[in-house]
Amino acid sequence: MKKLLVILGMITCMACLAACGEEEAKSAPISDEQAVQIGTTIVDQMNTIVSQGAIEQYVDQPALYNGFQGWESALDDIGTYEGVSGASVSFDGDEVTITVNVLGSLHNADVEIVLDSALATYIGITTNVHYSTGEIMAKAGMNTLIGMGTVFVVLILISLIISCFTLVSKFETKQKKEEPAAAAASAPVVEQIAAKEELSDDTELVAVIAAAIAAYEGAASTDGFVVRSIRKSNKSKWQNA
Repeated sequence: MKKLLVILGMITCMACLAACGEEEAKSAPISDEQAVQIGTTIVDQMNTIVSQGAIEQYVDQPALYNGFQGWESALDDIGTYEGVSGASVSFDGDEVTITVNVLGSLHNADVEIVLDSALATYIGITTNVHYSTGEIMAKAGMNTLIGMGTVFVVLILISLIISCFTLVSKFETKQKKEEPAAAAASAPVVEQIAAKEELSDDTELVAVIAAAIAAYEGAASTDGFVVRSIRKSNKSKWQNA
């Protein structure tokens, strides 16, 4: 079935044009009746291929493959394919465009089939579903709501990000204020430790002085000596001597 659609289309075209003279075939476009026959055959075969899930066989033919995918997507809105109600044909240079009017259980559609002038090569297949005015307005309104909603969501996210920057700034300011307070609170503790160390040094110094006086006096112990204060002498060693 890989080339069934192409073969059937070519056979149909050749059968429709067999009765026409060579000169007439070259100079005049095909009639609408012939376009209906060709278009109906192509659409029927296209619907059969899509229904059988044989699209992947035409991956190497982009025009057919894309056309089949478009038809498959459009079937969700078309519903059940109910046949063709007519067709028209137009020529544009070396291209022939056959527009087939398709009937569906939900919506009708137009299938535009673009062929080369020899009706042998597919250039493109496009399916356009017919929607009512109300459906078009509803889709437009939905697209507008989605677009506006997206914009508002982005704006809200930007506002939240800016708010986070403000909170970070406040947190940093609070940390800077707490650091001097913590330093001030730790100062008395340091002073107390230093005072204890100084008192410990004075106690040892008192004991040494008392022991030296006791030794000088020839006393056996320092029980009778009390050192009441210790003052630093401003005199040099030579003056003390």
